[in-house]
Amino acid sequence: MTEINRRRLLAAGGGAALAAGLATACGSNTGRGSGGSGPALSQWYHQYGEPGTQQAVKRYAAAYRKANVSVQWRPGDYDRQTAAALLTDSGPDVFEANGPLLDQIQGGQVVDLTAEVEPVKDDFHQAVLAPKIWQDKIWGIPQVVDMQLLYYRKSLLEKAGVQPPQTLDELVDGAKKLSGKKSKGLFLGNDGGVGVLGGTPLFAAGLSLITPDGKAGFDDPAAARTLGKIRQLYADTSLLLGAPTDWSDPAAFIQGLTAMQWSGLWALPQIEKALGDDFGVLPFPKDGSGGKPSVQVGAYGSAVSARSTRKAEAKAFAKWLWVDRTDYQQDFALSYGFHIPARISLAEKARQLQSGPAADAVRFSTDHGYAEPLLWTTADRTAYQDALSRIIKDGANPESELKSVVRKVNAELQRVKKK
Repeated sequence: MTEINRRRLLAAGGGAALAAGLATACGSNTGRGSGGSGPALSQWYHQYGEPGTQQAVKRYAAAYRKANVSVQWRPGDYDRQTAAALLTDSGPDVFEANGPLLDQIQGGQVVDLTAEVEPVKDDFHQAVLAPKIWQDKIWGIPQVVDMQLLYYRKSLLEKAGVQPPQTLDELVDGAKKLSGKKSKGLFLGNDGGVGVLGGTPLFAAGLSLITPDGKAGFDDPAAARTLGKIRQLYADTSLLLGAPTDWSDPAAFIQGLTAMQWSGLWALPQIEKALGDDFGVLPFPKDGSGGKPSVQVGAYGSAVSARSTRKAEAKAFAKWLWVDRTDYQQDFALSYGFHIPARISLAEKARQLQSGPAADAVRFSTDHGYAEPLLWTTADRTAYQDALSRIIKDGANPESELKSVVRKVNAELQRVKKK
């Protein structure tokens, strides 16, 4: 999947220049449903990395009897392709929407799915449903929950006399003790955590990206304090940098290049196969008296294009697949990759999630999960991430950097509220 940061689930960017090539591109990677004899519908997915996923979604489409659904598997920059296609008449009827949907909603590019979701609204993981809601209407149906976790190697921590970290201070101290000539204490990605951490440290400090009343949620000294500690990890040379693969791949952790690694839930089966029970998982540790453990969660959502000439049929298909067919939803989440079903009831009864680190992960996602809010735009994200890079890598002053980001975010919030 895509970024949080293999799966970031960020809002799609514009790409009007792609529109001219869409008609040609649309002819490839198509699997036409054989079961339905009704109207033709086009459904788009981004290219999943897990073997079997493409065949599964084609099988789901073929089982639908009220329409002839063709599945398009979209390699490359899916977000830009989709953003361009939604401006044309040659785009999909039903498609995966990446992260918050504000641009598509305000641009009139997606249709209201409230009636389709409302009967089971409370059964969806609320953190991943929230970014699909605007003005009390639901605009996308969450498909699965992806999340990030702190993996730690039990034997390495025990050998160094380090307890699994419950606070950010313990993480900083423990990572330093665990670092030596042949391995490092912590891997946050080859950029030192700039690309993957996002708002996670802010939530760990008890803050947020955007407050309920629509303001920047990190205009607080605690934000600078917490990001200063992330810088300390870098300054202490406790972070693994330049690993053969990046944070989304557990290879560095499995090979012993690092004692702890921030990665995704999808890495858990591979780690378990390699290390047995010699690992555990944790949320990102809390910081300060007002802090709380934190994990970023996200979900692709199934949305319906406003340019579709078959909106009613497309809405009916989206509801059938992502609301009614709970068997397909569980199959999609757990038979190919390793994800949490978006429906709480399905997650609770999934055999693969009922014990060990997987059960811990489900609990963390429920108790400590946050998703990027609907109003957190690409401009906000870029400004924050640029500041995070300067703080971590260059040692820039966290307080002054964050003041600049707060100004930009508040200005951006005023802009989007006026639309």
